[in-house]
Amino acid sequence: MALVLSVLATLSVGQVGPLAPPMLTPPPLKPVSVEPISDAIAASTAVSPLLAPVGSPVAVPVQLVAASGSKVLRRSPTTSAANGNQRNTNAQKQRPVKNASAEPKVRRQVLRLEREIRPLAGNLDRVPVFNSNSPEVVRTPGILLSTFPPDGMRSPRAHLNYSFQGRFDIFSHHIARAAATEEGRTLFQGLMVYNPGPGDARIQTLAAASYISRFEAPFRELPAYIEDPLGTIFSGAGSRVAADMLRDRRRGLWETDIRLGPREATMVMNAPIPVGKITPSSNTRSTLLHMQSDRPVYLASLAMFSPKTADGRETIPTLRQWQVQLVNGFLAGPRDTPPSPLNTTGPRFFYGRIAGVSQGSRWEATLTDGGSGTLQIPGRGRSYSYPISTIPRGTHGTQQVQSAPMLARYPDTAILGHGNYGVLYRLTLPLVNPSQQDQSVSILFETPLKSDTGGGVEFLNPPADRVFFRGPIRLRYQDDGGQPQDRFVHVVQHRGEQGKPLATLTMRPGERRSVTVDLVYPPDATPPQMLTVQTGS
Repeated sequence: MALVLSVLATLSVGQVGPLAPPMLTPPPLKPVSVEPISDAIAASTAVSPLLAPVGSPVAVPVQLVAASGSKVLRRSPTTSAANGNQRNTNAQKQRPVKNASAEPKVRRQVLRLEREIRPLAGNLDRVPVFNSNSPEVVRTPGILLSTFPPDGMRSPRAHLNYSFQGRFDIFSHHIARAAATEEGRTLFQGLMVYNPGPGDARIQTLAAASYISRFEAPFRELPAYIEDPLGTIFSGAGSRVAADMLRDRRRGLWETDIRLGPREATMVMNAPIPVGKITPSSNTRSTLLHMQSDRPVYLASLAMFSPKTADGRETIPTLRQWQVQLVNGFLAGPRDTPPSPLNTTGPRFFYGRIAGVSQGSRWEATLTDGGSGTLQIPGRGRSYSYPISTIPRGTHGTQQVQSAPMLARYPDTAILGHGNYGVLYRLTLPLVNPSQQDQSVSILFETPLKSDTGGGVEFLNPPADRVFFRGPIRLRYQDDGGQPQDRFVHVVQHRGEQGKPLATLTMRPGERRSVTVDLVYPPDATPPQMLTVQTGS
């Protein structure tokens, strides 16, 4: 019978202490001295000139029960919930698996539509993002991502020596699988922040969200489009995180104002990713924080199986135990497939997964016709599209790769921040009807087949089974009655799926009307997508 955490409350770790790990008992290797680490960190206070202001820390849902004066996890039997499907796994189908021999093979037709594809105006900002997404599936504990200095660490290559100051984001997306917990131990993820000094540091949480897929945000069947005015519609952890962050929420008992003295560390997050012990299953935790620090700080994302008491009960890792993991640990595994060089020309191309510091938290732009300040709607019966989250070999003829540049990374992880997961796209369309007739114009969001050529787009009829996008989209505009609208629509799209209108306006001759479209690119989406402007025939 699968065992899971019985309750979900929010744990915000308040332990603060110097980075002074205890001796391992017994140590597999000679323990590393603490002083060289602290000295190296204290000396590494220079901040990269690329750093810009950033934003917020996050706390995590977890359930605790006191026992013998210590925090012990209570577990109870439960049935398995939806699998933690991800964008590059075969488990992403939401429907139950059926007998393949009993199901007729679906015959899909490729539909090519001639259409103008325009590059997206604007670019990513310069906010650094602590981006922890590799290994996506964690089976062996260790260091997921560390920007601490390597001096004095047992595995120097696991530490990227990158400090954050001002505005920065933390993005994390990892999966725990049952195979990793054969002994029935819960996998914990910890996010540590450390102030090397010499002065006190203040770290603020501006917005924050973290969810696990099996309990707080299960993958479930949803309509392709559903209005979501309250932010209560979601499918999967990535979808729910995007919904919160699109509304600038801080869900849970996150510590909003962290104060650290010189050479002090604390856990911003200390949270479980529980899975079934016997029934094969997965669980995903997606986390996104907007943070800000007035001094340089270092960050680490760590994975650890829950420690056990002498009588076999699971406990929550302490700050001291996380410090041991940081100083004496190695990179967590299994490692993902390394990326292909960007100039690879062969048919096989691996994008890799991200573990490092990417640059860019927001893409904000006004889409116009050249320097006109307006955007003419297409002619009757025509449309044009702007690709979103384009990647190498997937620019749709624009030659525009929107993947975030990497400021620091592990050599076996993605060369660029493909997917821009957690990035806010804010796109304003100052529409104008240049014709002498009333025109009906629609705004659509679509998921065509990936292509690197222009002149048109291809869709599948019917679309593929795999979901390529699930998340909220915000639209702000004046309706035909002159009333301001601020709508949130949750969208689910499969590979090769044509979009339906998110909003339709009837524009009089010469009329101008602005539409703003916001979306936080969800962690479990597969790029690219398109924002389309279409005029009725």
